[in-house]
Parts: sequence; C-alpha cells; structure tokens
Amino acid sequence: MQDKINKIIWITIPVLIIIFIIIGIINKNKKIEYVKKFYYMDTYIYVKIYSSDNKLANEALNEVENIYKNYHILTDKYNSYKNVNNIYYIKNNDSKDEYIKIDKKLYNIIEYGIDAYKKTNGLLDISMGNVIDIWKKYIENKNGIPSMDELKKSKTNSIDDIILKDGNTIKNNHVNIDLGAISKGYTTKEVGKYLKKMNINEYLINAGGNVLVGDYYKKGYYKIGIEDPDNKNDVFKVVKGNNIAVVTSGGYERYYEYDEKKYNHIIDPTTLNPKNYMKSVTVISKDSALADTLSTALFLMEVDKGKEYVNNLSDVEAIWYTCDNKVEFSNGAKKYIYK
Repeated sequence: MQDKINKIIWITIPVLIIIFIIIGIINKNKKIEYVKKFYYMDTYIYVKIYSSDNKLANEALNEVENIYKNYHILTDKYNSYKNVNNIYYIKNNDSKDEYIKIDKKLYNIIEYGIDAYKKTNGLLDISMGNVIDIWKKYIENKNGIPSMDELKKSKTNSIDDIILKDGNTIKNNHVNIDLGAISKGYTTKEVGKYLKKMNINEYLINAGGNVLVGDYYKKGYYKIGIEDPDNKNDVFKVVKGNNIAVVTSGGYERYYEYDEKKYNHIIDPTTLNPKNYMKSVTVISKDSALADTLSTALFLMEVDKGKEYVNNLSDVEAIWYTCDNKVEFSNGAKKYIYK
C-alpha cells in the first residue's frame, strides 16, 4: 500500500512541476496595460501600451514622453530655449549668417510642411505665423476682428522664403513659421514608429484629437469616438479599426463670437480669414501626420470639394459634420463606422 502511495506521489510531483512551469510561462508572457499622461503642444496627451516586459514598457513610455517634449520645444514659436535653434529662434535670431543651423528633426518637419503646402494646393501654409498670431490675439481678447489691411501688412513672408539646405540648415529669412497644423500628427507618427521599433505593437495614443492605434490588445478592434461639436460630452460617430490614425479638426474648440458671427482659429491662407464651411471634419488614415495635415486642409474646403479631393486619394477617408448638423462621408468611410 505504501509503495502505491509513493508511486502516486512520484507521478504527481512531476505533473505539478510541469503545471507550475506552464503557469509561470503564461504569467511571464501575459501583457499588462501601462499608461502615461503628460502635457505638451498645448494639449493633454494620453498613451497606453501593452507589454509583458515591465522594464521595457516603462522605458518606452519615458522615451515617448521625451519625443513629444523634444518636438514641443522644436516647434514652439513663442518661447526660446537655451542651446536650441527652434522655430522661435528662426524668426528672432540676431545672426548675420545667410544660413543658420537647426536640428535635423526640425529640418525634417519643416520639409514636411513645405511638401504639405504643395499637396494641399496652398491650404496648409506654415509661413502664416504672423497672420495666425494676429487672429490669436483677437480670439484671446474676444473683441473685434482684424482689418484686411492689418492682415495683409502682416503677411511679410511666403512659403518660398523657407529655404532648406544640406539637411541641417535654413536660410536666415526670419520667417514666422507656424507648425501647429502638423506638429501633433507628425510627432505622433514618430512615436508610432518608435513603438514598432521596440516591438510594442499594441498601443493607443490620444494627443488632443489626434488618435493613433496599433494592434488591439485582444481580439477585435479599437473603438474611437468622434466628439459632437455641439456637445463635448457626447460623440456623434464611433470609428472602429486597428493600425489607423483618426484626426479631427473643428472650429468649436477655439473661437469667439463678434457681431453674431463665429470666428475660429483655422485660417485660410487664400483669404487670411477663418472659414465656416462645417463644424468639424475627421480624417482616417494609417499615417497620422497625413491625417493631421488633411484635417486642416479639408476644414478650409467646401464639403463637396473636400469629398472630391479625398475620393481621389488612396488609403484616406473622411467624415464631415456640417453646419446644418448632417454627417457626410467619403466613398469608403462607412467601412470604419462602428455606430
């Protein structure tokens, strides 16, 4: 009888060891949710990743914050930073050199902005800093509107005055460059590339209306709500998908009313004034920099013209919330709609 008990014990122990090993492997490979929140580029940024490696996850989140911080500094047009030739420095420097040296990252995003000008037929113009500053002042003061004469006099530079050279220098034309329409989407794209490089494929980033998601952390897909322009506590559509960017531009976030007319912060380079063709437009693309760029450009187009523009692009869709509270879609946008 004792021999039989001993035999059962010797059989049971290896089985238990195997079970414990399996449980240990499962727990080791189990992915945990890691979250970090911070504030750069005038917006709250929320990052969520899934990883089974605690050290890797925390290092990655710290680096993600560093990426946003670095681009925040480089694209800050209102503040100088010690030993940093950012876009504030480009406009306000006292150097006598024909070309000034800038960070390679800043060079690349400015180059992207010049290319965006061409792709949007001039509707996204990063040389509009002076005009944007004037409208910013009126929006903050909420009193009156700038005259056309004031706006035209401020437009002392054009996109042609932004001349890049040798991968790290820019002509010293003191252009008031404004990268606000592309910086969040561009930086978020860089963050996505970094996470992929670190083999972190399951993530969600929300940078103030600029959303980028990777693979879903379990079966299914992410569901991304589009804010209702008339009720910020509600959404009017929910987009579903993985490995996509969803970016919304609207005039309902920053605006003021004067003489019963609304004036928002998105300025048309062709008229030097805001446009009110719609309440918001949302762009869906795998490329968050492109989605950010196009959301601004489409906001400055009439809806029908915007549809025509998007329908001629590949891998880009859009959803419009019109001024009369209708929802319009590009040809393939409805495949992304959850509800």
